Amino acid sequence: MSTSPDWDQAQVSRFARHLGYRVVWPDERSVLPVAVQARNAGADVVILPAPNHLDPLELNRVMDVADVETVLPRLSFARWFPVGSAR
Repeated sequence: MSTSPDWDQAQVSRFARHLGYRVVWPDERSVLPVAVQARNAGADVVILPAPNHLDPLELNRVMDVADVETVLPRLSFARWFPVGSAR
């Protein structure tokens, strides 16, 4: 979905280092949704270059398993937790 994948990858890597995360890049050939890849990787956070890299439904699914951070604009979406559960 990116028009400049090298630039986006550099920005995500820099931002992840700034936040103290180790980056695990998904397999580019994978047909699995981002939410499934994040769950399989045990990811704490999914970092995106921009919010338009996920549609609203996939963003919702990712938030079931991980926090979401975007580089530009700088946004944070906390993962969903069932009502009454301890974080």
